[in-house]
Amino acid sequence: MTDSARPLLPSGLVVFVKRDCPTCELVVPVLENLAETGTLTIFSQDDPSFPSGMSVEDDTALETSWHHSVETVPTLIAVEEGVERSRTEGWDRADWERLASRTGLGPGLPDFRPGCGSLSVDPQNALDLAVRLGASAMGSRRVRYAPLEDEMEAAFDRGWTDGLPVVPPTERRVLAMLQGTSRKPDEPVAVVPPDLVECTVEKVAINAVMAGCRPEYLPVVLAAVEAACTERFNMHGLLATTMPAGPVIIVNGPIRRAIGMNSGGNVFGQGNRANATIGRALQLVIRNVGGGRPGEVDRAAFGNPGKLSFCFAEDEEGSPWGPLSADLGAKPGVSTVTLFPGEGPRIIVDQLSREPDSLARSYAASLRTLIHPKLVLAFDCVLAIGPEHARVFSEAGWSKEQLTARLHELLMIPTAELVRGAGGMAEGVPEDVSAPALPKFRPGGLLIVYCGGDAGLFSTMIGGWVTGEVGSQPTLREIRS
Repeated sequence: MTDSARPLLPSGLVVFVKRDCPTCELVVPVLENLAETGTLTIFSQDDPSFPSGMSVEDDTALETSWHHSVETVPTLIAVEEGVERSRTEGWDRADWERLASRTGLGPGLPDFRPGCGSLSVDPQNALDLAVRLGASAMGSRRVRYAPLEDEMEAAFDRGWTDGLPVVPPTERRVLAMLQGTSRKPDEPVAVVPPDLVECTVEKVAINAVMAGCRPEYLPVVLAAVEAACTERFNMHGLLATTMPAGPVIIVNGPIRRAIGMNSGGNVFGQGNRANATIGRALQLVIRNVGGGRPGEVDRAAFGNPGKLSFCFAEDEEGSPWGPLSADLGAKPGVSTVTLFPGEGPRIIVDQLSREPDSLARSYAASLRTLIHPKLVLAFDCVLAIGPEHARVFSEAGWSKEQLTARLHELLMIPTAELVRGAGGMAEGVPEDVSAPALPKFRPGGLLIVYCGGDAGLFSTMIGGWVTGEVGSQPTLREIRS
């Protein structure tokens, strides 16, 4: 039903009630009193014969209640020439007397009783009513399937999937997803590359449904889309590169625990719905809204499984250090996403080091091999430190800053080892580099997070893509509800 077909309320007093409400039963004598004036219209949500012996409008279809945003019964509304002037919910003698311009209503009744929930906002009814009565409010194109067309196969046939089945985004599911945010469905979120298409909250919600998200994940997905579509992150360049990198989403703040994200065992693996579907939703937005499809703008020679979804939370509660988000400038207690242009994770194994410098040296030896042992400065890295390794540093009193500084020292590599031809390898930096040594990572290019399971002396490194203005840089976004 369009707004122009919205049912008007008659002038006078209008009340919405249901039989299955003690407060509605309580005010029946008041309704009988007001009905004597001939200006009271009663809409009953569950029984057209209630209240008995009175003229009652049948609203068991809940159409009038829904269109007039009735959230509680009884609701008394004062109407003039079809326009609502005032309303009150539940039974409040003073408010009812004010709306009715009467005194002495409900003698013998208590002064106040709260009402009951309206059937029009009951979770069993609300979404179906929104689809039936408010479908025109959604701006996205409707897709009609042929009678014999399978909805799952149709998504594959139309190129909407990442190679795995998607959840069909019915209007009911999308409306349910939109309840996960206070943002308006038509609010622009970002201009999505590579086709530079404006994407609304509703469009993100559609792809979040397809990815398998729950509504409470939607604010995280929205923040990830915002971060991905900045010039700083350069999603278009990340798509167009032939390297295997894709967006890695790192979540910090209270929302991690609120939505049940995994930051412990198997943190980069399968099994956690939030981790798996949030990352997938971002990728589907880039594909379905922005047009970033493999073999087209996405030119990765190999890719990596993380391009389906790569999203995890930092274990802030277990960490001996502050969170990554704080390192990047976020205020304490704020929920954020950090997008990092990363390849697949690579394990670092050191079972024997019990001193921090020994373990730092193991890290440095492994970190040097990222991308290529002779390529420096051009690629950032996320170093994900596991609990047992972190314990080595914390027991020795090493701060995150101290560890980062030591790794920088250990990763100052003599230029003679890096130039082209050194070590019998043609790859390397140009021979005319004059500095005696070069760092593996640019300043701020090594990001440290704490996560993973507590069984095993392991850490992990996630190599990045080209940094700086021609590449991509880690990008922080606050998560808005």
